[in-house]
Amino acid sequence: MTSDSPQPPAPSRPGIRIESAELRIVSLPLLTPFVISTGTMTAKTFPLLILKGEGIEGVAEAVMDPAPDYLEETIPGAMAFLREVLLPQIVGKRFASPYELQPILSPWRGNRMAKAVVEMAFWDLWAKSLGLPLKAALGGTGDHVSVGVSLGIAPIETTLERVSTAVEQGYKRTKLKIAQGHDVRIVEAVRAEFPDIKLTVDANTDYGLSDLPKLQALDAFALDYIEQPLAHDDIHDHAKVQRALKTAICLDESIRSASDARKALETGAARVINIKVGRVGGFAEARAIHDTCAAFGVPVWCGGMLESGIGRAHNIHLATLANFTKPGDTSSASRYFARDITNEPLEASNGEMPVPVNGPGIGVTLDRDYLASVTDHAEEITA
Repeated sequence: MTSDSPQPPAPSRPGIRIESAELRIVSLPLLTPFVISTGTMTAKTFPLLILKGEGIEGVAEAVMDPAPDYLEETIPGAMAFLREVLLPQIVGKRFASPYELQPILSPWRGNRMAKAVVEMAFWDLWAKSLGLPLKAALGGTGDHVSVGVSLGIAPIETTLERVSTAVEQGYKRTKLKIAQGHDVRIVEAVRAEFPDIKLTVDANTDYGLSDLPKLQALDAFALDYIEQPLAHDDIHDHAKVQRALKTAICLDESIRSASDARKALETGAARVINIKVGRVGGFAEARAIHDTCAAFGVPVWCGGMLESGIGRAHNIHLATLANFTKPGDTSSASRYFARDITNEPLEASNGEMPVPVNGPGIGVTLDRDYLASVTDHAEEITA
C-alpha cells in the first residue's frame, strides 16, 4: 500500500470517558422509625454518586451508615476516600467496561461500600452507553423479581398488624428483626397468627455461642432461615451453630467476597447467602458470589439497606440473575418514604417488583428538584 493510498478509517475509541463526578450526601426522612438490634433509624442518609461522560450520567448510592453500626465503613470516611483517592483516579480517564476499574479499586484495603458506589455508577453509565438495561449487561433475565418485607423491632401487637398488612399486600416473604429479649416470643406470636407464611428472622449479629439454646428454640417455628445470628466477621462459629440447628442459617455481614462465600459453604456455616451489592464491593463481586453459591447448589437473595429508588433499582436488576431464587428485600419504596428521589415509583404488586424500564441502565431517573431539597452537601470532581 503506497503512502497516498486510501487509508482505512481509524477505529473508534472503545468505552466511555468519565468527564466529571457529582458527589452528594442525601437524607431522606423515613415514614416510620426502623429499629434493629444495633439501633434506630429515622432517616436514610447516604452518599449519592453521579458519574458524567459524553452526555450520559451513571448514578449509584452508597450504603454505609453515618456511624459504623452495620459494618466498619462510615459516611465521613467514605466521602474522604471517594473525594481524595478513588474519584481522582478515574475522572478524566476512559474505560471500556466496568471490569477495567478493578486495577484501580482492588489495591485498596477494605472500603468495599465506597468502591461499590464507583463501580455501580459506572455499570449504569456503561449500560446506558450501550443502550442496554442493566439486567442485560449483568446477564439477568425477566421483567420482575419476587420480593418480601423486612419488619423492624416493635411490640407484638404492632408487629402482628404489620405482618397482616404485608400478607394482604401479597409479599412473598416476611422477615422479622430480632434481638436479645425480643426473639422467641415475637416469632411464636407471629407463627401462631400466620401459620402458613414464609417467615424468616434477622438477628443482625446480636447472639453468641452461649445463646445456642435460644437459637435452637427457633427451630420450632418452621423458619425459612435465621439470618446472621453471630458476629459480623465470623464464619467458623456459624458452622458450629448450623450443625446444631434444623433451620438454615443465612449469612449477610460475614460475606464480603466470593472467597468468603466459598469458605462458608465448604465448612457448612450457612445454607443460604444474602448478597448486598454495596457490602461486597460492586456487581463484579456480587456476580462471583452468585456463581459460587450456584456451584454449591445454595440459593441467594438480594438484601436491602433501605435504599432510595436509585439503590433499589440497582438491586432489582441484580436480582434478575438466575440463582436469586429466594424473595429479596426490595419492597415498595412507599413503605419507607413519603417521596423518593426518583421520578419513577418502584412499587411491588402481589410480591412482584417490576424491573424498571425507563430507558437503558437502571431504568429510573432523578427527580432533581426534590433531590436538591434533601441534599445536605454537594460537590463536583473534575479532571
